[in-house]
Amino acid sequence: MSKLLPSQQQQIVQFHAPLICNVVMACNNRALLPELETILDSYAKNGWATLATAIRVVVNGKRDISVLASLDGEDGAIVEAILKGIQDPSTLPDPDAKPDPSLAAPGLAAMIDAAGKGRPEALHMLASMAEQMVRAGGDMAKLGGMMRQLVNGERDADKLSKGMSVQGQELVYTILTELGKLAKH
Repeated sequence: MSKLLPSQQQQIVQFHAPLICNVVMACNNRALLPELETILDSYAKNGWATLATAIRVVVNGKRDISVLASLDGEDGAIVEAILKGIQDPSTLPDPDAKPDPSLAAPGLAAMIDAAGKGRPEALHMLASMAEQMVRAGGDMAKLGGMMRQLVNGERDADKLSKGMSVQGQELVYTILTELGKLAKH
């Protein structure tokens, strides 16, 4: 499992909070399994087959950390949150909470970097996030609309932040700074 920064892990867990909570609820109430299977089938069809398989292993009773061994950082963060949630439901993320904006830049940069390197699950996650951003309107819509440019390597801060508020421009600059750090590794 690749190592994620805590902020990246938190961003991933928050983004997938509804899935994480659904899995834990299905583990505690087997009547919810058919609905969960539909969700997992959807994940598998959209490039997240490894994650869906790992979740099924957990649902079928394997609850130790060996489940994480073959997972990448993103999938591992999700399954780890599920395992923690089964042991202690107070650790579950709020499925209705909005992600913390202070965590957005590192998390987005990591996903943009991974998508730019051809990781289909990162590209899928970014596409979903971009859709949500566009629906939110304002600076978020502009940021969501530029995801493809960022994945394709655009790094001109002035071009990317044109027409955004000061806060939006700062977020773009922070994302670009984080992408620069990732490019050095």
